[in-house]
Amino acid sequence: MNNELSNYITFSEDVEHALLNAIPVVALESTIISHGMSYPKNLETAKKVEGIVRANGAVPATIAIIKGKLKIGLDHSELELLAKEGQKVHKTSRRDIPYVVSSMKTGATTVAATMFISSLAGIKVFATGGIGGVHRGASQTFDISADLQELGKTNVAVICAGIKSILDIGLTLEYLETYGVPVLGNNVEQLPAFYSRESDFKVNFKMNNEKEIADFLKVKWDLGLKGGVVIGNPVPAEFSYDKSQIDAVINDAIKEMNEKEIVGKESTPFLLKRISELTKGKSLDSNIELVLNNARVASLIAVELSRL
Repeated sequence: MNNELSNYITFSEDVEHALLNAIPVVALESTIISHGMSYPKNLETAKKVEGIVRANGAVPATIAIIKGKLKIGLDHSELELLAKEGQKVHKTSRRDIPYVVSSMKTGATTVAATMFISSLAGIKVFATGGIGGVHRGASQTFDISADLQELGKTNVAVICAGIKSILDIGLTLEYLETYGVPVLGNNVEQLPAFYSRESDFKVNFKMNNEKEIADFLKVKWDLGLKGGVVIGNPVPAEFSYDKSQIDAVINDAIKEMNEKEIVGKESTPFLLKRISELTKGKSLDSNIELVLNNARVASLIAVELSRL
């Protein structure tokens, strides 16, 4: 890392040690802590996710901006700060990074920002809940997540429970295809849809295990094919919603969001919260379990990739 970058980035001791000694590392985003759920559930979940990464042979690197510093690996007090401050923390995508850093603010990183910061440190594997994408009605609003362009240019694999089902999954897949982003299925042919194991779409390539996924990643980047990879990992069956049931709930939440004229970066937090309310908290349980499952699979992929 050059001297200019080192002025802006700090590492936790365990992440720095892991990177210096070729120990597998898994990046984790922080908006799921600040904007994804309320305190103390968010803090409990963040700790569980980090624990699962460690239990499966990798080092967790939760990423955020803390008082103007890009922080790779957070200590307990920093996790607690994000959890307690919640939506008061600046929701930070790639566009927002210079502002949050130059003004010495604290920011929670989205998928796009986490990918970018991960790539600065050479971290290749990132676990999250679901990726952003093309919003429903984007032909009028042009509301398209920055996650997609980041996937088109940043060499980080994103393990997720598919594209968030509040979005237009079909158009999101078309966008990813245009930018040459492969969509893999972890032992599934059908693309998972966040709360549901089912969708109306297939992945590009089914991979049978984490070793096959790691082989794919190595070949892609060895060949100089820049950009990320989406790895669809379905929510555990016992926490999966029936597709038609959750679709009806999502449609009701989107209708309410439109009536309230909520747009842009506030739309996803509103929808996730409203869906949780409409399902009496059961969707939040699914959300937590799919994140934990993604962290487990990401750790196994990171371990396999470190062996290549």
